[in-house]
Amino acid sequence: MKKIPVGILAATGIVGQRFIQLLADHPWFEITAVAASERSAGKRYADAVHWLLPTPIPERVADMTVVESRPPLDCALVFSALPSDVAREVEPAFAAAGYVVSSNASAYRQEPDVPLLIPEVNPDHLGLLPSQQKSRGWDHGCLVTNPNCSTITLVMALKPLVDAFGVEQVIVTTMQATSGAGYPGVPSLDVIDNVLPHTDGEEPKMEWEPLKLLGSLNGVEITLADLPISAHCHRVAVWDGHTEAVSVKLGRRATADELRQVLHDFRGLPQELGLPSAPERPLSVPAAENRPQPRLDRDAAGGMATAVGRIRPCPILDWKLLVVGHNTVRGAAGAAILNAELMKAQGYL
Repeated sequence: MKKIPVGILAATGIVGQRFIQLLADHPWFEITAVAASERSAGKRYADAVHWLLPTPIPERVADMTVVESRPPLDCALVFSALPSDVAREVEPAFAAAGYVVSSNASAYRQEPDVPLLIPEVNPDHLGLLPSQQKSRGWDHGCLVTNPNCSTITLVMALKPLVDAFGVEQVIVTTMQATSGAGYPGVPSLDVIDNVLPHTDGEEPKMEWEPLKLLGSLNGVEITLADLPISAHCHRVAVWDGHTEAVSVKLGRRATADELRQVLHDFRGLPQELGLPSAPERPLSVPAAENRPQPRLDRDAAGGMATAVGRIRPCPILDWKLLVVGHNTVRGAAGAAILNAELMKAQGYL
């Protein structure tokens, strides 16, 4: 099969680096363009980037010349790791020019005609794309977004519970990794020996984005789920891997064993289709009382699986559980890649 040429916007940032790492040997996609800011344009990629990952820069990408993040690019599909304010202008320019845009940015997540997508959760929301193209005058281009990294971790755990029992209320407290703040990110003297109790914009995203993800597609619009969520978000001195303490009120009674079984058995359309980045088991359910932990569980299935454990009764709601997900893989670059794989499998690429 001839590979689809792809470009990466904001390719020198930490999420852009994850895109490059995850796409280096991808069976469907081939990196043909790396784009970044004006100050990096014209440089060899290896000279423009401060590489932060433990694996080396793929040799072919290292020698590529960085270009500016604007059309035209030598590709058909672009992955966006742009900051939200930049993405607001750049992403629709690419879509209008005929590119498929799979974005990690937050700029268009709340737009009613833009799918906010987790392929295991709401693949049918790609049904918004024909009306998106028609209303925006995009002949071939389109825009799909993935959620906030902490939202993905939460909703991956909630989806099987919603389907099996119904979920009526959620309280979630996050302990978010420093890599989620980008590079150079959080100053060491702020986060070492400390917990930062404010992460800009995270709580509103966690309280709203699940409602769209768990909502229903009705023609050309999404009806939001009726699910009150209270979020408390914190930054902690962990490099990768968001940890979330979750309490849920279910729609009907369930036992701990039933919850574990439903989580263990959860599969979605990516698993049915055998998409390249889809983990065979999207959720792991460790039995040990001291699991999951970011250091031990964030890299499950190459960082694409979410770990759910410590399932126990809650004296206020019904159940408490602990969830861990890799924020720059499943929560960012890997999520956008899986979204693009689903688009290809369903004929949008």
